[in-house]
Amino acid sequence: MNPIRTSNEIGAAIRTERKRQGLTQTDLADLCGVSLTFISNLENGKPAAELAKALTVLITLGLDVYLAKRGE
Repeated sequence: MNPIRTSNEIGAAIRTERKRQGLTQTDLADLCGVSLTFISNLENGKPAAELAKALTVLITLGLDVYLAKRGE
């Protein structure tokens, strides 16, 4: 598994999983209680996306986030 280092990489992972699950951006926004604009911005790597909302989207899609010190 490769580390994610940019907001664009997080957005791409979210987009890939959303599509794998057959969800539209609107479907995902409704499931997460966020706006369609937020999902679009998140998938496009907008760096100012709110962390709490981004985590809600990741959890809703069944994606886990792990932090590890580089080199360990």
